[in-house]
Amino acid sequence: MSDIDLVQYGMLQQKVDSMEAKIDKMEAQLDTLIELANKGRGGFWMGMVFVSGVSTFFGYFANWFHK
Repeated sequence: MSDIDLVQYGMLQQKVDSMEAKIDKMEAQLDTLIELANKGRGGFWMGMVFVSGVSTFFGYFANWFHK
């Protein structure tokens, strides 16, 4: 047990504690980022529905005027 330097051990423990705090902060930011991505995905699909409806409308009338 005399091979362990208590100062080095204390420094290592401090680094581990600071890394755990950083990881916790990154996890919180990642959760926020995932939440924003999920909100964006819903907006994307609503945009696709709108563009699809508009293009169907114009396609129908273009075909109607073409005849």
